[in-house]
Amino acid sequence: MSSEKFTLLHAAVYFMLIKDGKILLVRRFNTGWQDGKYSLIAGHLERNETVKQAMIREAKEEAGINLNPKDLHIVHTMHRKSKDDLEYIDFFLSCDTWQGKPRITEHDKCDDMQWFSLKNLPEDTLRHIRKAIESYSNKISFSELGFE
Repeated sequence: MSSEKFTLLHAAVYFMLIKDGKILLVRRFNTGWQDGKYSLIAGHLERNETVKQAMIREAKEEAGINLNPKDLHIVHTMHRKSKDDLEYIDFFLSCDTWQGKPRITEHDKCDDMQWFSLKNLPEDTLRHIRKAIESYSNKISFSELGFE
């Protein structure tokens, strides 16, 4: 193990919008990364932005819904190494209430948005998203992926 101090870690937020045992997934389109795969409403944190602020921004940008920071809860955290060897800390948030009806608002990045059973996710769900949803369903608050 290296004694060099690690200084580059990426942070992302993901929204687990769950209703009646189903979770809202979006299919990536024309992004240049994992297109055709299902994911969650998500995005990277921007400079000087809190986790909840980032999630509120992404939910509005990607699904046209409004969230109240008081209603948001972190339900899972993942430390992940991507296939291109970048390391991430992923924060998965959820809430019981929101304003507006979820809809695709970034047609240039998403070509499908559907509710799926938490117990029957599509085969083409991103690996880390599947693991996070399964961990959430099993009440596991932290996981690691890609370090094997």
